[in-house]
Amino acid sequence: MPESAPSPVEIVLPGKRVYLVGTAHVSRESAEAVRRTIAERRPDAVCVELDPGRLEALRQPDRWRSLDLRAVIRRRQLPTLVANLVLASYQRRLGLGTKTLPGAELLTAVDEAEKAGVRVELVDREIRVTLKRVWRLTTLWKKAKLLAALVGSLFEKEEMDEEKLAKLQERETLSAMLAEMGEELPELKRVLIDERDLVLAERIRAAEGECVVAVVGAGHVPGIRERLAGEAAPVDDALVVPPPSLWGKAVGWAIPLGIVLAVALTARLDPQAAEEGAAVWILATGSLCALGGLVSLAHPLAILSGFLAAPITTLSPLLGAGYVTGLVQLFVAPPAVSDLEALPDEIGQPGRWWKNRALKVFLVFLLTSLGAAAGNLIGTVEIVRRFVGAL
Repeated sequence: MPESAPSPVEIVLPGKRVYLVGTAHVSRESAEAVRRTIAERRPDAVCVELDPGRLEALRQPDRWRSLDLRAVIRRRQLPTLVANLVLASYQRRLGLGTKTLPGAELLTAVDEAEKAGVRVELVDREIRVTLKRVWRLTTLWKKAKLLAALVGSLFEKEEMDEEKLAKLQERETLSAMLAEMGEELPELKRVLIDERDLVLAERIRAAEGECVVAVVGAGHVPGIRERLAGEAAPVDDALVVPPPSLWGKAVGWAIPLGIVLAVALTARLDPQAAEEGAAVWILATGSLCALGGLVSLAHPLAILSGFLAAPITTLSPLLGAGYVTGLVQLFVAPPAVSDLEALPDEIGQPGRWWKNRALKVFLVFLLTSLGAAAGNLIGTVEIVRRFVGAL
């Protein structure tokens, strides 16, 4: 095999042999290595680092045409969608240097197995579960670092060639990268790498047949190999989305209830101070939310809706002002099919967020949410200050 397509790792288990093919998701040589391994080993099963949703996405590259943004907003899934798009855009940009679509080697594994009449096992955890576990199992500070990393990836212009990808597939390089990631963001590494290593390994172990080829990202090979060398382990805990913490729910409701209580108590002591505090709250949340709409060049109705909705939505953890403004923007300036088709490419070009009508919905959501949050902080400080002054 070519140097950039390392030989599969052979693992002997009771009653079967597993051939781990470690790949880079934007490498032509990886796709060729997958094709060659399946042809040479003639396996009973091919395990692929995919879930049904990601396989469907690979097979339907024009799926963005049918994206229902209204349903995404109603289900409060806009941040998750944006995160998916940013990650997809980053991989797509890396793939430009190799002229290979991200995930081509995984699709090759499925296609080659189906051609040979070999059973295909989709062994990865659902991406939805992974993203939700990342979000709910990380602290507020780590969430901020993660968001900063996602935003920063939009501005990276590096492209990969096969030589760089071959370097990244080396065990020493991967081990160093994963160790560094574990030090900086241990919760992120645990969910994205360690938990998925466990799920992938146990599902590969459970695959029927005496010969199994497993196609996974090179970063998972060391972990899977280590897992398969030990005893079988349960994976149920890694497949469950943890519920929101009771502490988070309590804080989410305590802050708005505290604000309302502070205004009510101030009204008993000093009605004028209470009116002034409430006025500052309304103006701060509404005006800064509207300012976010102005900066994003939102439709005037979306800006107005933000001004009216922010003073109310900031008192409820169930609905944010950004969802209101985003939904209004979507209705008054709906994206064309061309806007939706261009999402994976143009999300990595910040200047296009003001021009692509689908991306503008995301931009309106983001900036009006930030504006309302800033107004919330200002209004809270003013209400508390007046309450303390009235005592």
